[in-house]
Amino acid sequence: MHFSAESNGVQLRDITHLNGNGVYNEAFEIEEDNTTDTSSVNRQTKKTKNGLGSYLSKVSKPINATEDYIKAHAQTLKYVVLGILGAGYVAYFIAACVLNFQRATALVVLTCLAIVIKSYDLLKEYKGESISQCFRPAVRCFKSNLKWIKWIFIVVVLALLVVWLALDTSKRPEQLISFGGVCMFIVLVFLLSAHRAATFLKYTEQGSGFVFGDLINIFAFQISWIMQITMGTSPTETLSVAGNIFVGQTEAPLLIRPYLKDMTKSEIHAVLTGGFATIAGSVMGAFISFGIDATSLISASVMAAPCALAISKLSYPETEESRFKSDKNIKVSGGDEQNILEAASSGASASIGLVANIAANLIAFIAILGFVNQALSWLGSMVGHPELTFQLICSFVFMPVAFMMGVPYEDSFIVAELIGTKLFLNEFVAYQELSKLKSNRLNGLEQVIGGERQWISVRSEIITTYALCGFANFSSLGIVIGGLSSICPSRKSDISSLVMRAMLTGTCVSLVNACIAGILFNPPSNCVELFTMTDVFNATDANIQTCCEDLFKSTINNGTISFEGSWSTVANATVFLSKCCQCCGLSAAVC
Repeated sequence: MHFSAESNGVQLRDITHLNGNGVYNEAFEIEEDNTTDTSSVNRQTKKTKNGLGSYLSKVSKPINATEDYIKAHAQTLKYVVLGILGAGYVAYFIAACVLNFQRATALVVLTCLAIVIKSYDLLKEYKGESISQCFRPAVRCFKSNLKWIKWIFIVVVLALLVVWLALDTSKRPEQLISFGGVCMFIVLVFLLSAHRAATFLKYTEQGSGFVFGDLINIFAFQISWIMQITMGTSPTETLSVAGNIFVGQTEAPLLIRPYLKDMTKSEIHAVLTGGFATIAGSVMGAFISFGIDATSLISASVMAAPCALAISKLSYPETEESRFKSDKNIKVSGGDEQNILEAASSGASASIGLVANIAANLIAFIAILGFVNQALSWLGSMVGHPELTFQLICSFVFMPVAFMMGVPYEDSFIVAELIGTKLFLNEFVAYQELSKLKSNRLNGLEQVIGGERQWISVRSEIITTYALCGFANFSSLGIVIGGLSSICPSRKSDISSLVMRAMLTGTCVSLVNACIAGILFNPPSNCVELFTMTDVFNATDANIQTCCEDLFKSTINNGTISFEGSWSTVANATVFLSKCCQCCGLSAAVC
């Protein structure tokens, strides 16, 4: 059947809208209209998106161009930024030196040290081969006569040491006691050495390294190279011990984690001793917050690194062949952080656990100490001595040790208590007790109240700070065994068998450092230095009284305060006079 285009008033398009019965269906038309509308909206949306994309492309062109320029000239821009920062530091350095050179002494030393280290690295990188060729004949000659050179060097050093001790101790004989303490602890470690014959042979060959072991004070990765050269130790153990200056006893071995499984027992013992003899930089902040002298803490931890290597080799000398003769194949493991912000964030997150751990340790061990003291007091009361405590026992057991470190006899019993507390509990509790003693001195308490000493001398405080600086205590044994065994499970048995000896060796390292502090401790040579070092003037301090009396005699009060003699050139003489009047000048006319 055929239809015309407009037959019966129905258009051609309407034929497609007829249903199966030939009836007109409007739904088809509605659907078609919807489809048309949707297509129109899609076209409009696409057009809008294309317009927005074109706009964003135009806007981002300068940004992309800048980014490309920075990438292409990254090296040049880096040098420009470093140049600006360097110029800024030079200006700051000059200003600090001009304003107060004495105050900027530490800045000058650190700057010179950084320049020397960087210069050495640059020379080694660019001119290392030519310098080696130039000095090769001298090196051959030196190696061929190395044995005689070492002996001559040792004799000269010992002679200079004897002369220095004779001249220096003539003014302060108490320094000889500290020197005797160094000798005593070294002999004690030698007598308890695992291989005494091997120890003697080792140290006749490498005596110079031992003599200078405690005098090295450089940054961790540079100090490891120097210790390795002077002491003849392997790169792996040296790097781990040097790392202990900054990180803890279970973190430093991570630097040499791939090499632990192949290290000798002597090397593992050195790694363990380094961990016990030092403290981590993170917990150092906690001790400083207690009021402990920061300078003494930092120098004690740095001195402990070379001393730990020397004493550990004396306690457990090398009798095996080390597989790590050269540091060329030793690579330090780095962290996973990609930039300084991520590293700072990781460090801050890690410190939360550290602070919580410190607080928990303090609470737990103070509670343990209280329990032990109560138990000992109860047992002592059974025989008429209820005053028996853990500290009292330690004061008698470790009193000779404290005295041989150079602590005055009257302070030695208190220092012995602190040494025992550190060894059997932990260093946190010991430093907390030391901070109380220091606070009592600075607050002007009487030195003896009710027959008990309330504070100790500045010399005793400094020596004690060195003696307590280290993780060597029985509570650390489990931490070390667990931490290092998880790093290297195959050496768990060796670690367990060496850890007790390493802990006792680490304790000896701290005591030797304390003896050296006693030898080198110089009391203020004049009243100005004494007043500058003292925060609160204490009337019971004989030195303070003497200096205040000298200041009173030099003061002229004619309506205005003036000074004569050496005090006339002291800038803070008026401030010192005010403090002297408050502490011990109530009867002085000038007050």
